[in-house]
Amino acid sequence: MTTDATTASHAPAKNSKRRRALVILGTVVVLAGVAWLIHYLTVGRWREDTDDAYVQGNVVSITPQTQGTVVSITAEDGMRVEAGQVLVQLDPTDAQVAYEQAVANLASTVRQVRGLYSTVNAGEAELRARQVAITRARADVARRVGLAASGAVSGEELAHARDELAAAEAALTTSQGTLSRNRALVDATSVRDQPQVQAAASQLRSAYLAMQRVAILAPVAGYIAKRSVQLGQRVQPGLPLMSVIPLEQVWVEANFKETQLAKMRIGQRVELHSDLYGDDIRFDGRVASLGLGTGSAFSLLPAQNASGNWIKIVQRVPVRIEIDRAQVAKYPLRLGLSMSVDVDIHDQRGAVLATTAARKPALTTDVYTQQIHDAQERIDRVIRENLSGGRHG
Repeated sequence: MTTDATTASHAPAKNSKRRRALVILGTVVVLAGVAWLIHYLTVGRWREDTDDAYVQGNVVSITPQTQGTVVSITAEDGMRVEAGQVLVQLDPTDAQVAYEQAVANLASTVRQVRGLYSTVNAGEAELRARQVAITRARADVARRVGLAASGAVSGEELAHARDELAAAEAALTTSQGTLSRNRALVDATSVRDQPQVQAAASQLRSAYLAMQRVAILAPVAGYIAKRSVQLGQRVQPGLPLMSVIPLEQVWVEANFKETQLAKMRIGQRVELHSDLYGDDIRFDGRVASLGLGTGSAFSLLPAQNASGNWIKIVQRVPVRIEIDRAQVAKYPLRLGLSMSVDVDIHDQRGAVLATTAARKPALTTDVYTQQIHDAQERIDRVIRENLSGGRHG
């Protein structure tokens, strides 16, 4: 009897503990559900995130603009270079010879054109002399015609006078034709803009640029990668030698599911974390643009779904995200690094597609501009040195 009474007294206690545990568990579940619901309504439904995101950037390929043999290489993988710095030097001998020939050709052409102007001046003087000779010959003919009527001058003398007039008129016609041809070469021009001089100047400009281009420059500042050029290599225009990567211009390309894009807009704030630095380092960014097609649409072999065996697959669309430049400078990123992206879609004021056209180039370089200016200075100097300083200069 005692054992049965003890067992009966313990049963209600166990049931009471079980009920209490179930109540606590249920309460925890309910509170967790409520907390999740509150978080979803206030935060979660206004966030879109993905781990399918990678660092991208400009990869500036360094290629020669002229052929030549590599005689020096001044940059290695990982080195920092500045815009305008010489990266590869080609043998300049052939380019130097061609440049010197172009200088001599321009100088010779300027002198020849100066001769054309002198020929025109001489032709004008000769034409005036021919006109004077015709006037004199006509006067002689007229005088002899009157004298021949009175018998004071023979008919033979009159015939000689008329022959001299005809010869003078023929000489005048020849002089006029020669002068017209010479004038056609110099009319409405100066020595500097005469066509022959301009053609020679263009040859000199091309030769000077070829001589400058044996020094292959960095068009932008950045870091060297993928160097493949070697000493003694014979390179051709367009052959990739190395790449320059401006790491301060990197961005993130995040591949979101198509179901995540409904409320995504340009300009929305983005929180990013890199696997390189971990969750302790946060990058701030903004949505720069939404892709105009899925990855499969732009692939080399687009998917062909016009068949009986078709399975729907959720597609992903690349979204470009700009990162704060100051943070990138403090915590450098490399191309291809994995990123975690979390977009705040609260702000719905932005557009889905860009609404304004670009008003200026996205990327520019001016390292080649000085070469054009220097070439023109060389041309002007050669022309100036070969001018007489006269009115045709």
